[in-house]
Amino acid sequence: MTQTAGTSTKQMLSERVHARLREAIMRGEYAPSEALKPQELAQQHQVSLAVVREALVRLVGEGIAVRLPNRGFAVPDFSDRRWQEIAEARRTIEPVMLRMAIERGDVDWEARVRAAHHRLVRTPAYVPDEGEYYSIAWSEAHRVFHRTLLEGCGNPVLLDTSDRLWTAGELARRWSAHRRPDRDGAAEHRRLEEAALARDADTGTEVLAQHLTLTAAGLTSCTNDEQREGL
Repeated sequence: MTQTAGTSTKQMLSERVHARLREAIMRGEYAPSEALKPQELAQQHQVSLAVVREALVRLVGEGIAVRLPNRGFAVPDFSDRRWQEIAEARRTIEPVMLRMAIERGDVDWEARVRAAHHRLVRTPAYVPDEGEYYSIAWSEAHRVFHRTLLEGCGNPVLLDTSDRLWTAGELARRWSAHRRPDRDGAAEHRRLEEAALARDADTGTEVLAQHLTLTAAGLTSCTNDEQREGL
């Protein structure tokens, strides 16, 4: 009984540290490539090293942290190859899923797409209290809009794959948008909605592929810009 209670307490503490670290990284409180030092984090959160390490391992699994050989844990870097691999995977499957959705989706799907886009448009992308990155509410509205577009495909296996890729790329999306504020993402989302409701699969898949490409390109151009400036 005592061992069970101890395990439960450790799990609860790990969940708390994981949630706080995830939010801090997403809010930009840790810079790309910044070290995540278990001993310092354990002192900061007043928990054991084992609890912190468990939380960090979870973040690694989610793509929000990386584990470096003999160097512990860190926030990923802009130039991390994984971001481009995720983008490539999404460009490979999501336009296909959208085409299927446009061909298969019913009137209820159309209504959900319209409602999800309306929610996205009406949700503030930035909230002063939440830092310089996307607000939590907007991020969720953004996820729901993209998920709703693809749901019409009717294939749960493809949707599960898409969900995992979305989660893995969340940090990259925030970095890309933060460093490229001149991008008109609202117009891109509007074009996606219009193509879906018009049942224009060719335009919809083209817009989606470009939408995904621009996010990945934002990170690549950031890295190149910083190298030229000597940052």
